[in-house]
Amino acid sequence: MALKTEEPMKYRKRDPRFKAKVVLEGLEAKIPLAELCNKYQIKQSQYYYWLKEFEKHGHRLFENTKPTKKEQRLKDENKKLKQIIAELSIELKKSDLELQALEEGGDQ
Repeated sequence: MALKTEEPMKYRKRDPRFKAKVVLEGLEAKIPLAELCNKYQIKQSQYYYWLKEFEKHGHRLFENTKPTKKEQRLKDENKKLKQIIAELSIELKKSDLELQALEEGGDQ
């Protein structure tokens, strides 16, 4: 009977929800870390990396990212002004082209 050699784990792109689930489950410490890593087929070093990232960036979850009413109003106003500028630029270009056509027609 031949012994089965352990195959190296393949690279997988894990989504953030999966990573958070594994880290939180590890923090609960209901099962040993080695068993947790085997369950999810990750290396312990990968778990510790995710844990470090979780500790470093976890606070962002509680940051207020919703713009205030004033910020939203300014964004809307900015958008309207940019639209007006674009329309006026087009009109100016048309006027320039019409004036150029008149001047070229008068030269003949």
